[in-house]
Amino acid sequence: MAYTPQKPALTPSSEELRARIPGWGADLDPKDRPAVPKLQFDPTLSGAHWEFPERQEEKYPRERSMEHKFLTPVFGTSCPPKGLSGVMRRYAYSRYSEARAAHWLILLAADRVDAVESHLASFVSLRPDNPVTETGVLSEFSRHGYASRAGRKRADTNHQWIDPLLVGGPWLLAGAGLATAIGAAARRLRK
Repeated sequence: MAYTPQKPALTPSSEELRARIPGWGADLDPKDRPAVPKLQFDPTLSGAHWEFPERQEEKYPRERSMEHKFLTPVFGTSCPPKGLSGVMRRYAYSRYSEARAAHWLILLAADRVDAVESHLASFVSLRPDNPVTETGVLSEFSRHGYASRAGRKRADTNHQWIDPLLVGGPWLLAGAGLATAIGAAARRLRK
C-alpha cells in the first residue's frame, strides 16, 4: 500500500521480475542486445568508407575562404553569386580572412545589394514583387491582427509602430522618386 510509514519492500530480484513480467530483462545479456556491436568503441575506426571524400563537381568558380587550401568536398549551389553582390562576395573572400570584421561586413552589404538586385529584377519579370500581399499587411484587417496583440504583453508591440515605415517606406520613396523623374522628363519634353 502506498504512502504508509512502513519501509517499502525491497526491489524484487531479477528472477521474480522475469517470472511476473513476460519479456522482462530481455536485454540484460549483452549478446541479446541488437545495438551491442555499435556500443563497442574502437578509436582506430572513424566510420568513414573512404580515405578522402568524392569531390562535388564545380560548375563555376566558387568563393572559398583564404584559410582553406581548397574548396570543401561538398558545397552549396542554390544561390550562385551574381551581379554586383557576387563581385562583393568574391572580393570579401579573396581579400579578407574570416577572422576580420571587414569580411563579414562586406558579406552583409552584399546580402542587401542582392535584395535590391532581386527587387529590380522582379520589375523586369512578368510577376513583379507585390509589397502589399507579401508583407501580410492585409491579414491585419481580416485575421484579427490588432486583437491578437492588444492587452497581451507581447514584446513585438514595442516596435510595431515603426514596422510600416521600415517595410513600406522604401517602396514609397522609390515611387516618389519615379514620379519625380517621370514629371521632370515630361516637363523637358514639353519645352
